[in-house]
Amino acid sequence: MIAPRHIAIIMDGNGRWAKVRDLPRIKGHEQGAESVRAVTEACVELGVEFLTVYAFSTENWKRPAAEVAALWTLLEHFIAQETPTLMKNGVRLQAIGRIHELPQSCQDALQRTIELTAQNPKTTLVLALNYSGRTEIIDTVRDLCREAAGGCLDYQTLTEEIFSRHLYTKDFPDPDLLIRTSGELRLSNFLLWQLSYTEIYVTQKMWPDFSKEDLRDAIREFNKRQRRFGGL
Repeated sequence: MIAPRHIAIIMDGNGRWAKVRDLPRIKGHEQGAESVRAVTEACVELGVEFLTVYAFSTENWKRPAAEVAALWTLLEHFIAQETPTLMKNGVRLQAIGRIHELPQSCQDALQRTIELTAQNPKTTLVLALNYSGRTEIIDTVRDLCREAAGGCLDYQTLTEEIFSRHLYTKDFPDPDLLIRTSGELRLSNFLLWQLSYTEIYVTQKMWPDFSKEDLRDAIREFNKRQRRFGGL
Protein backbone atom coordinates (compact mmCIF):
# COMPACT_ATOMS: atom_id res chain seq x y z
CA MET A 1 0.00 0.00 0.00
CA ILE A 2 1.47 3.31 -1.13
CA ALA A 3 0.62 6.24 1.13
CA PRO A 4 -0.38 9.59 -0.42
CA ARG A 5 2.10 12.35 0.26
CA HIS A 6 -0.63 14.72 1.51
CA ILE A 7 -4.03 13.84 2.96
CA ALA A 8 -6.67 16.48 3.72
CA ILE A 9 -9.71 15.74 5.89
CA ILE A 10 -13.07 17.46 6.33
CA MET A 11 -13.85 16.24 9.85
CA ASP A 12 -17.64 16.20 9.72
CA GLY A 13 -20.20 14.76 12.13
CA ASN A 14 -19.05 15.69 15.63
CA GLY A 15 -22.35 17.35 16.53
CA ARG A 16 -24.48 14.57 15.07
CA TRP A 17 -22.37 11.95 16.84
CA ALA A 18 -23.16 13.65 20.15
CA LYS A 19 -26.83 14.16 19.31
CA VAL A 20 -27.57 10.48 18.66
CA ARG A 21 -26.04 9.73 22.06
CA ASP A 22 -27.99 12.49 23.86
CA LEU A 23 -24.71 14.22 24.72
CA PRO A 24 -23.77 17.92 24.56
CA ARG A 25 -22.24 18.89 21.20
CA ILE A 26 -18.88 19.62 22.84
CA LYS A 27 -18.59 15.92 23.73
CA GLY A 28 -18.63 15.17 20.02
CA HIS A 29 -15.83 17.67 19.47
CA GLU A 30 -13.85 16.15 22.35
CA GLN A 31 -14.19 12.68 20.84
CA GLY A 32 -13.29 14.13 17.46
CA ALA A 33 -10.01 15.36 18.96
CA GLU A 34 -9.25 11.74 19.87
CA SER A 35 -9.70 10.83 16.20
CA VAL A 36 -7.24 13.56 15.20
CA ARG A 37 -4.67 11.96 17.49
CA ALA A 38 -5.28 8.46 16.11
CA VAL A 39 -5.20 9.53 12.47
CA THR A 40 -2.05 11.61 12.98
CA GLU A 41 -0.33 8.59 14.54
CA ALA A 42 -1.46 6.46 11.60
CA CYS A 43 -0.03 8.98 9.14
CA VAL A 44 3.32 8.78 10.91
CA GLU A 45 3.19 4.98 10.77
CA LEU A 46 2.27 4.95 7.07
CA GLY A 47 4.73 7.61 5.97
CA VAL A 48 2.21 10.33 5.04
CA GLU A 49 4.20 13.57 4.91
CA PHE A 50 1.35 16.08 5.34
CA LEU A 51 -2.04 15.86 7.04
CA THR A 52 -4.36 18.88 6.85
CA VAL A 53 -7.53 18.84 8.95
CA TYR A 54 -10.41 21.30 8.66
CA ALA A 55 -10.78 22.25 12.32
CA PHE A 56 -12.71 25.56 12.25
CA SER A 57 -14.11 27.44 9.26
CA THR A 58 -14.79 31.14 9.04
CA GLU A 59 -18.49 30.20 8.86
CA ASN A 60 -18.27 28.40 12.22
CA TRP A 61 -18.33 31.78 13.98
CA LYS A 62 -22.09 31.70 13.27
CA ARG A 63 -22.55 28.92 15.83
CA PRO A 64 -23.75 29.72 19.38
CA ALA A 65 -21.16 31.78 21.26
CA ALA A 66 -20.91 29.20 24.05
CA GLU A 67 -20.03 26.45 21.57
CA VAL A 68 -17.43 28.61 19.83
CA ALA A 69 -15.81 29.51 23.17
CA ALA A 70 -15.78 25.84 24.15
CA LEU A 71 -14.07 24.96 20.86
CA TRP A 72 -11.26 27.44 21.52
CA THR A 73 -10.82 26.04 25.03
CA LEU A 74 -10.72 22.54 23.54
CA LEU A 75 -8.10 23.64 21.02
CA GLU A 76 -5.83 24.99 23.75
CA HIS A 77 -6.29 21.81 25.78
CA PHE A 78 -5.59 19.66 22.72
CA ILE A 79 -2.39 21.53 21.90
CA ALA A 80 -1.11 21.37 25.49
CA GLN A 81 -2.00 17.70 25.85
CA GLU A 82 -0.68 16.58 22.47
CA THR A 83 2.58 18.52 22.27
CA PRO A 84 4.61 15.81 24.08
CA THR A 85 3.14 13.18 21.72
CA LEU A 86 3.93 15.33 18.69
CA MET A 87 7.52 15.59 19.88
CA LYS A 88 7.74 11.85 20.57
CA ASN A 89 6.36 10.96 17.14
CA GLY A 90 8.36 13.55 15.20
CA VAL A 91 5.27 15.49 14.10
CA ARG A 92 5.55 19.14 13.06
CA LEU A 93 2.55 21.39 13.77
CA GLN A 94 1.47 24.15 11.39
CA ALA A 95 -1.70 26.23 11.01
CA ILE A 96 -3.42 27.96 8.11
CA GLY A 97 -6.25 30.52 8.05
CA ARG A 98 -6.75 33.95 9.54
CA ILE A 99 -4.95 32.93 12.70
CA HIS A 100 -4.63 36.55 13.86
CA GLU A 101 -8.41 36.60 14.49
CA LEU A 102 -8.29 33.74 17.01
CA PRO A 103 -8.34 34.44 20.76
CA GLN A 104 -4.89 35.56 21.82
CA SER A 105 -4.42 32.60 24.16
CA CYS A 106 -5.03 30.23 21.23
CA GLN A 107 -2.57 32.13 19.07
CA ASP A 108 0.04 31.92 21.82
CA ALA A 109 -0.51 28.17 22.36
CA LEU A 110 -0.28 27.49 18.64
CA GLN A 111 2.87 29.56 18.21
CA ARG A 112 4.64 27.85 21.12
CA THR A 113 4.00 24.37 19.72
CA ILE A 114 4.73 25.40 16.13
CA GLU A 115 8.13 26.68 17.24
CA LEU A 116 8.81 23.68 19.49
CA THR A 117 8.00 21.13 16.77
CA ALA A 118 9.54 23.04 13.85
CA GLN A 119 12.42 20.61 13.34
CA ASN A 120 10.40 17.40 13.69
CA PRO A 121 11.13 15.32 10.59
CA LYS A 122 8.08 13.14 10.03
CA THR A 123 4.44 14.08 9.38
CA THR A 124 3.40 17.74 9.27
CA LEU A 125 -0.01 18.23 10.90
CA VAL A 126 -1.70 21.33 9.50
CA LEU A 127 -4.69 22.75 11.39
CA ALA A 128 -7.03 24.79 9.21
CA LEU A 129 -8.38 27.32 11.73
CA ASN A 130 -10.65 30.26 10.94
CA TYR A 131 -10.16 29.03 7.39
CA SER A 132 -12.14 29.59 4.20
CA GLY A 133 -11.05 28.68 0.70
CA ARG A 134 -12.63 31.82 -0.73
CA THR A 135 -11.06 34.01 1.95
CA GLU A 136 -7.67 32.46 1.19
CA ILE A 137 -8.05 33.33 -2.49
CA ILE A 138 -9.13 36.90 -1.65
CA ASP A 139 -6.15 37.32 0.70
CA THR A 140 -3.86 36.00 -2.04
CA VAL A 141 -5.25 38.45 -4.60
CA ARG A 142 -4.73 41.30 -2.13
CA ASP A 143 -1.09 40.27 -1.64
CA LEU A 144 -0.54 40.15 -5.39
CA CYS A 145 -2.21 43.54 -5.87
CA ARG A 146 0.07 45.06 -3.24
CA GLU A 147 3.12 43.62 -5.01
CA ALA A 148 1.89 44.90 -8.38
CA ALA A 149 1.20 48.36 -6.95
CA GLY A 150 4.69 48.42 -5.43
CA GLY A 151 6.30 47.51 -8.72
CA CYS A 152 7.38 44.04 -7.56
CA LEU A 153 5.03 42.13 -9.85
CA ASP A 154 4.00 42.53 -13.48
CA TYR A 155 0.42 41.25 -13.74
CA GLN A 156 1.15 40.03 -17.28
CA THR A 157 3.66 37.52 -15.89
CA LEU A 158 1.28 36.09 -13.28
CA THR A 159 1.16 32.27 -13.40
CA GLU A 160 -0.47 29.52 -11.38
CA GLU A 161 2.88 28.87 -9.73
CA ILE A 162 3.26 32.50 -8.62
CA PHE A 163 -0.33 32.54 -7.36
CA SER A 164 0.25 29.32 -5.36
CA ARG A 165 3.31 30.84 -3.70
CA HIS A 166 1.03 33.43 -2.08
CA LEU A 167 -1.52 31.01 -0.68
CA TYR A 168 -1.65 30.02 3.01
CA THR A 169 -0.44 26.60 1.85
CA LYS A 170 2.61 27.87 -0.02
CA ASP A 171 4.91 25.61 2.00
CA PHE A 172 2.90 22.43 1.39
CA PRO A 173 2.13 20.32 -1.69
CA ASP A 174 -1.48 20.09 -2.89
CA PRO A 175 -3.41 17.21 -1.27
CA ASP A 176 -3.43 13.88 -3.08
CA LEU A 177 -6.42 12.56 -1.16
CA LEU A 178 -9.39 14.34 0.43
CA ILE A 179 -11.40 12.40 3.02
CA ARG A 180 -14.82 13.61 4.09
CA THR A 181 -16.63 11.88 6.94
CA SER A 182 -20.36 11.73 7.71
CA GLY A 183 -21.45 11.17 4.13
CA GLU A 184 -21.84 14.77 2.94
CA LEU A 185 -20.93 15.39 -0.71
CA ARG A 186 -19.52 18.92 -0.77
CA LEU A 187 -16.21 20.75 -0.26
CA SER A 188 -17.58 23.23 2.30
CA ASN A 189 -15.23 26.01 1.19
CA PHE A 190 -12.12 23.94 1.92
CA LEU A 191 -8.87 24.27 -0.08
CA LEU A 192 -10.76 25.30 -3.22
CA TRP A 193 -7.61 26.06 -5.24
CA GLN A 194 -5.54 23.15 -3.94
CA LEU A 195 -8.11 20.36 -4.50
CA SER A 196 -8.25 20.75 -8.30
CA TYR A 197 -6.94 17.23 -8.98
CA THR A 198 -7.29 15.65 -5.56
CA GLU A 199 -8.92 12.22 -5.25
CA ILE A 200 -12.04 12.35 -3.04
CA TYR A 201 -13.10 9.64 -0.59
CA VAL A 202 -16.38 9.93 1.33
CA THR A 203 -17.37 7.70 4.24
CA GLN A 204 -20.66 7.52 6.13
CA LYS A 205 -18.76 7.26 9.41
CA MET A 206 -18.94 10.34 11.60
CA TRP A 207 -15.58 11.83 12.49
CA PRO A 208 -15.51 10.72 16.16
CA ASP A 209 -15.82 7.10 14.96
CA PHE A 210 -13.10 7.42 12.30
CA SER A 211 -10.18 5.13 13.17
CA LYS A 212 -6.72 4.22 11.95
CA GLU A 213 -8.22 1.30 10.03
CA ASP A 214 -10.68 3.65 8.35
CA LEU A 215 -7.74 5.75 7.20
CA ARG A 216 -6.08 2.63 5.80
CA ASP A 217 -9.32 1.78 3.96
CA ALA A 218 -9.31 5.24 2.37
CA ILE A 219 -5.69 4.83 1.29
CA ARG A 220 -6.43 1.39 -0.16
CA GLU A 221 -9.20 2.94 -2.24
CA PHE A 222 -6.84 5.75 -3.26
CA ASN A 223 -4.37 3.16 -4.50
CA LYS A 224 -7.00 1.81 -6.90
CA ARG A 225 -7.46 5.19 -8.59
CA GLN A 226 -5.76 6.23 -11.82
CA ARG A 227 -4.70 9.85 -11.58
CA ARG A 228 -4.54 11.40 -15.05
CA PHE A 229 -4.38 15.12 -14.18
CA GLY A 230 -6.35 15.93 -17.32
CA GLY A 231 -4.33 13.59 -19.56
CA LEU A 232 -5.13 10.15 -20.97
